[in-house]
Amino acid sequence: MVEFTLPKNSVLKKGKTFKAPAGAKKLRRFEVYRWDPDAGENPRIDAYELDMDQCGPMVLDAILKIKNEIDSTLTFRRSCREGVCGSCAMNINGKNTLACIKAIDDYKGTIKIFPLPHMSVVKDLVPDMTHFFEQYASIKPWLETQTPPPEGVERLQSKEERAKLDGLYECVLCACCSTSCPSYWWNSDRYLGPAVLLQAYRWLVDSRDENTNERLEELDESFKLYRCHTIMNCTDTCPKGLNPAKAIAETKKMIIQKPS
Repeated sequence: MVEFTLPKNSVLKKGKTFKAPAGAKKLRRFEVYRWDPDAGENPRIDAYELDMDQCGPMVLDAILKIKNEIDSTLTFRRSCREGVCGSCAMNINGKNTLACIKAIDDYKGTIKIFPLPHMSVVKDLVPDMTHFFEQYASIKPWLETQTPPPEGVERLQSKEERAKLDGLYECVLCACCSTSCPSYWWNSDRYLGPAVLLQAYRWLVDSRDENTNERLEELDESFKLYRCHTIMNCTDTCPKGLNPAKAIAETKKMIIQKPS
């Protein structure tokens, strides 16, 4: 069950309802979380009836239609529309996903759209990702080497070495997995969470990186890594079909097997 971090001293209220134009036949109802920090009001749920004959097939298309044609004050993030940038991560009908690659027809009845849970809300559907990206930076997500680069060539990998990165490099840092993880809800100040730990493992298994032991020592801490309780929400919700829980388990194995 997901939970949401409401602004301090606030109560979620019923908001406005926007009816579809007269004559619309193929209707879908969307209920959207709204909160404007500058308005000094409680968060609310606004309802929008949309004519699906005049709307694209994805949830993001519906949100854009609301923004462009009904209520220009609605605030959200989006960019690529192809599931690559991770910008439009939201909680849709209780599950974190990317709005741009989630079809409206995948849902029955009313579609309820909230920001990612357990993050402070900047406005409407926009969560504050500052802490998440600070944690990402802390794992040094770049190639670290000790030896000078080969003269005139790149640092090469075999096909087998490159294959170890499959299922890791595809992560778009949308934070769907981390914000669906109860361990991250409870300990996000110290636990790195599934998204960042998957990214950390991506560099641990890169054959070109030469700071593996240092990376493992940095992760070998009671909260950074070991708050994972294998609940598997992260793997269940990942819109890219990745397996952060496996990456975390493999990292733990590497620490056990690391030379002392």
